[in-house]
Order: sequence, then C-alpha cells, then structure tokens
Amino acid sequence: MGREEQTEEREVLDSIFPDEIIDIDEKSYRIIIKPDVPQQDGEAPPPYSALAPAEIDNPPAALLLTITYPPSYPDEAPMLDLSLPPNAPKPLYLDLSTDRTSLLASLTTTIEENLGIAMVFTIVTVLRENIEALILDRVAAIQTAKDQIAEEAEAKENAKFHGEKVTRESFLRWREGFRGEMEARAEEERIRRELVEMKGKAGKKEDKLTGRELWEKGMVGKVEEDEGDGYG
Repeated sequence: MGREEQTEEREVLDSIFPDEIIDIDEKSYRIIIKPDVPQQDGEAPPPYSALAPAEIDNPPAALLLTITYPPSYPDEAPMLDLSLPPNAPKPLYLDLSTDRTSLLASLTTTIEENLGIAMVFTIVTVLRENIEALILDRVAAIQTAKDQIAEEAEAKENAKFHGEKVTRESFLRWREGFRGEMEARAEEERIRRELVEMKGKAGKKEDKLTGRELWEKGMVGKVEEDEGDGYG
C-alpha cells in the first residue's frame, strides 16, 4: 500500500513541479524551493547586512529539499534534508549552518497532522512560507536597525541647532555657576578699586614735602621772599 501511494504522489508532484523536481532514485528526489519575497513600493528588499555592498543586492538563492520515502510512507514521516544547489551563492538572508535545523523542525506539526495521507506538497508549501517569513523578519530587523541609525544621526545633527533641554537640575547648575561668576567679577572690581584708591593716596603723599625737602629743592628762600613782599 505504501509503495502505491508513493508512486501516485510522485506523479502528481511531477505535474505540479515540472521544472523543480530532480530525481535521485526510486525512493528519493529533490524539489527546488525558491523563496518569494514580496517587493515593497516596487523596490527589492534591502540586503541581509545593513552594511552589505551593493553587488549582493540580488534575490535570495534557491534551496533544495531532499525527500526520501521510508517503506511505510505516508503512515511514516518522510526523511527530509535542506541544502543549497551545487555552486550556488550564499543566500543573502539565510545561513543553513544554523537555519537548517530550525526550518526542518518547523515542519514537525505539519507532518504529524498529515500522517496517513500524501503530504509532500503540503510540506513544500509550509516550508516555503516559513523561509519567506524568516527572510521578511530579518529584512524588517535590518530596516529597523538602519532607521534607528538614521534617527540617531538626525538627532545628533538637530542637537547642533538646539540648546540643552532645560530641567530643574540643569537650571540649578546654571544658577549656581552664574552666581559664582558674578561674585568673582564683583571681587575683581573691589580689588581694582582698592588698588586705584591706594595709588591715589600714594600720589597725594608725595605732593606734601618736608621743610628739608623744600630747602633742598631751593624753595625755602622763594617762599620767604614771597611772604616778605606781602608785608610791604
């Protein structure tokens, strides 16, 4: 019974995937899976890495799903493996070294729900959807990171044209600094005035000469003569 159902399913799959099936032997074959990532606004999604070079901005590479029928299939789950075609470029959004296990594990529920009936078409459909969802999640994460970088850059640029946001703490810091600056200026002005005053007093003291200083400067006789003229 298993072999008959396997043959019938294989014939149906040939009509559904005429260009995607690759025979290995009577019990094994591969189906090419090409993720269909929808474009947004007529543009292809960004590359996997936010810093990726432009030359890798291409559609994701195809994957190969290898299916092997056990003797009692479909009452028993088929054996599955996921790989890249020979000489294929590394997918932009997938890393099979880590994604293979999770993608195959994502089929467990589908397989359990379809035991007893042909399930390869359903497996291929679910696997393609899971791959596309994984790609879109990563594209969205990349775009979010790029948007955040752009927002941070814009915020830094805008900060050049706006002062620091005033808070109670920043105002108190400013007021304390302002008062300290005013006190320092007042002290400088007080010292300047004292120096000017001291200099003025020193100048007046020099103007008051002693009698000896007057005599030495020859001014004593002149003063007496002037006084005598007054009495005459």
